Amino acid sequence: MSSRDTKLDDAARAAWLAYIGGMKQDEIASIMGLSRQSVQRLVSQAVAGGLVKTRIDHPISQCMDLARDLKARYGLQICEVVPQLASDAATGTAVSHATGHLIERWLSKPDPLILGIGTGRTLRGAVDHLPHLDCARHKIISLTGNISPDGSTALYNVLFTMAEKVTAPTFPMPVPVISASAGERTALLGQKTLATHHDLSLHTDIRFVGIGAIEGDAPLVLDGFITREDQARLLGKGAVGEIIGYVFDAGGQLIDDDINTRVSSAPLPASPVYPTIAAAHGHRKRPAIRAALDGKLINGLITDEATAAALLG
Repeated sequence: MSSRDTKLDDAARAAWLAYIGGMKQDEIASIMGLSRQSVQRLVSQAVAGGLVKTRIDHPISQCMDLARDLKARYGLQICEVVPQLASDAATGTAVSHATGHLIERWLSKPDPLILGIGTGRTLRGAVDHLPHLDCARHKIISLTGNISPDGSTALYNVLFTMAEKVTAPTFPMPVPVISASAGERTALLGQKTLATHHDLSLHTDIRFVGIGAIEGDAPLVLDGFITREDQARLLGKGAVGEIIGYVFDAGGQLIDDDINTRVSSAPLPASPVYPTIAAAHGHRKRPAIRAALDGKLINGLITDEATAAALLG
C-alpha cells in the first residue's frame, strides 16, 4: 500500500470514529494511538479530500480485506465490513448505517424489483437512516408477521417505519411472527387476503434479514414470541440462532421442533438464488452468524471488523 493510501485509510478511519461513532478527538487518539492534534488533522484531511459526505466515501483497507476473505470463504454474493467502534451500541449503529446505504442503493435502481425485509433492531436502525425515497416502481414486502402476541404491532417492526420513508407500495404480513399452533398458522396463511403477499415472497429480488441469538435474553423471548420453556427445549436440541423466526442449529439446519411448524414467516430456503443479506454483529451472535453462513441460509453479510475476523478465525 502506498504512503498516500495509508494516509487516506487513517483519515477515513478517524472520520468514521468521529462522524459515525460520535467520538471525541481524545477518544479517537487513544484508539488509533495518535496525538489529539494528529487526529484533528486526519479528520480535516478527510473533509478536505471529499471523503466525508453523508457517508465515508473511502473504503478502509482492512475492512475491504475482511469482506473479500469472507466472500471467498463462504461464497457470498455481497459482503460489507464496517470499522469496529468502542462499544457494541456504536458498532451496531455503524452496521445499521451500512445496511441503510445498501438498501438505498437497491431502491435507487431504475428497474422494478421486489425487496423483502425482515425485522429486528439492526434493520430498524437501518431504515431510520434512510432518506425519503421516491421509488413507486418497486414493491416492499414484510418477510415475517407484524403482530405481537398481544395483538399489537411488533416492537421492532421495520415495514411500517419504511412506509414512512419511501413511496413504494408496502405489503405487511398481518399475522403473528409465531402462531399459537401449527393449525392456526395454516388457517391464517390460507386467507385469500394473504395470497398476493405469499406470491410476492416467492419472487423477491433481494432480502434483508436480521439474525437473532437463542441463548440468554434472546429477542424471541424478550418480545414474547416463545417462552423460557420453549427456549430451554430448543437449546437442548442444539439451537444457536434464528432468522425471521425460524430456529436453526450450529450447522445451519432448521431445528425439528413445534416452534418451526408455527412460524408464519415467508419460506427460508437454503442456498437462495436471490441475495439474502443479513445485518448482524457482536460477540453473542457469532455462533448464529457462522451457522447461517455454514448452512447457506444467507449469501450476504453486513457486519463489523471483530465479528468478521472471528468468522474467519
